[in-house]
Amino acid sequence: MSDPLRIAFLLFPNVTQLDLTGPAQVLSRLGNARLDLVWKTLDPVVTDAGFSILPTATFAELSYADILCVPGGFGINDVIADDEVMAWVKAVGAEATWVTSVCTGSLILGAAGLLEGYRAGCHWAQREMLPLFGAIPVDARTVVDRNRVTGGGVTAGIDFALTLTAMIRGEAHAKAVQLSLEYDPAPPFDCGSPEKADADILEAVKRRTAQLVPTRDADLRALAKRRGYPREA
Repeated sequence: MSDPLRIAFLLFPNVTQLDLTGPAQVLSRLGNARLDLVWKTLDPVVTDAGFSILPTATFAELSYADILCVPGGFGINDVIADDEVMAWVKAVGAEATWVTSVCTGSLILGAAGLLEGYRAGCHWAQREMLPLFGAIPVDARTVVDRNRVTGGGVTAGIDFALTLTAMIRGEAHAKAVQLSLEYDPAPPFDCGSPEKADADILEAVKRRTAQLVPTRDADLRALAKRRGYPREA
């Protein structure tokens, strides 16, 4: 029997937990795979939902993965500012067979130098920041460019993971996983993208985000320059 696929998810404070747990649930069913949640220590890590998740490995313990997946969340700027975390992402991403992300996790990949010249997805609210790191933004639930596979915002992580599963194990396996999870979306409202939402709903979401993280985009531009990317979005 071949060695199991090593799947490494970056876990960090203020991660959007569904960015991580959605695709982790899907990818855990790849078969013959080991999935780790990786952080500096094994101490609980607080998510943006208020509850904590336990890492299963530290950076020192895991230096290689077949699949690197970086979720997003309000904590991404702190991650990009952290030399230790970024060094790990860059090193693991340089050797991984698949370099992937969900939501604003693509901005972390970009800051690590892993998306320059690649098409990539991101949450709609920060997709325009991808060119800061030389990436090409794409409005899609899942974006595949060579061995880079990136998902859109939050719930798109499930679509991303099913797409990656099909690429690795075949479409039949991915369909079986989808059925086993009863992933058959039928949302009560048709407002899951800026194009579909009413203007007042869209503005309310933008205002709330601005209140929560008023300097987010300005800080990200400054961090891009620090990481050697002088581009402006």
